[in-house]
Amino acid sequence: MSIIRRRALKGALVATAVAVATATVAGTASAAEAPVAPTFEMYGANKVTHDLQVWYPIGDGSFETIGPLDDVADVADIIGADNDNDGLSESEWTVYKNGRLDFYNYNGDDLDANTVGRGWNTYSTVLSPGNLGGAKEADLIGVDKTGVLYSYLAYPDGRLTPRVRVGGGWNTYSQIAGQGDLTGDAKADIVARDKTGVLWLYKGTGNWKAPFTGRTKIGSGWNAYDRLVSTGDINLDGKVDLLARKSNGDLFRYLGTGNAVAPFKAPVKVGGGFQKFNLF
Repeated sequence: MSIIRRRALKGALVATAVAVATATVAGTASAAEAPVAPTFEMYGANKVTHDLQVWYPIGDGSFETIGPLDDVADVADIIGADNDNDGLSESEWTVYKNGRLDFYNYNGDDLDANTVGRGWNTYSTVLSPGNLGGAKEADLIGVDKTGVLYSYLAYPDGRLTPRVRVGGGWNTYSQIAGQGDLTGDAKADIVARDKTGVLWLYKGTGNWKAPFTGRTKIGSGWNAYDRLVSTGDINLDGKVDLLARKSNGDLFRYLGTGNAVAPFKAPVKVGGGFQKFNLF
């Protein structure tokens, strides 16, 4: 995607998110008292045309959409980051299918773009749960094709420290997701679905070299879904949520509870037709 288009898109998304958040917080006392949780866009590449589509939360658990936009046939993933800790995504990494990793930062007037790495196509999964190591910047984790999990600390400009091996056996999972704190302890968590459909919670530790505790089972039957996506807090209640898509294209939201034992409420359908997209 061109830098000009990315600048216009990111500026529009940030402006919309600020307006929605301001209106929501101003409208309710409870929202004003809620803890800040990050809110991110969901991206999708049309499987036929490869055009980019963007969905952004509007504060009530539903989404508005922008697109179709530029051809993103060369893009493997887009990963948002809230590095200024205001609850809004102003930065993002883009992972390209050729292994290049770029970092984009919208500073209010312009969009800075830098290539920060190569060889990222060695990973089958790359995501940013949020802050893993104590600094304010969001960090990255990656699972390579042998099932080894690595963590990277990030600098403000998107550059990364050398990776640290966290552990093996992560290829037992077919989906991994998470962007923010699911359990109310101010540490970034993730969820992982194994190949039998069991969903596991990995609570954050605050230690980037060992960023997660042992897993806790939080549900079964999650093989009903072919894609899990975290866009942070989609209803602006201060709790991080989860999206899940069925193979027929139906998309469901699981609103967060902030409770480590049962981190999600019952699912609610939020739309259909999403089988047309590779969702990021």
